[in-house]
Amino acid sequence: MDSTFIRDRITATKAQIVAYEDAIAALTTGGMVSYSIDTGQTKNSVTKLDLDKLNAALDGLYNRCATLEARLTGGGTIVSRAGW
Repeated sequence: MDSTFIRDRITATKAQIVAYEDAIAALTTGGMVSYSIDTGQTKNSVTKLDLDKLNAALDGLYNRCATLEARLTGGGTIVSRAGW
């Protein structure tokens, strides 16, 4: 993948993170029962019953963003195992 593509994916992922965080905040701090998430690609209506799914999706978006940023900078993840 080229760096322009990765940067574009990082930007899109960060926009989704903001949309999901706004939805979670609106559903947990206000008297709202439902909220519409517009990521620019799709529109979803969510309710307080969806908070677990929203938090799981948000965790996935943060992981995706971290992975893309590591690819962009040439960094990576090191997995170590016991030597025995």
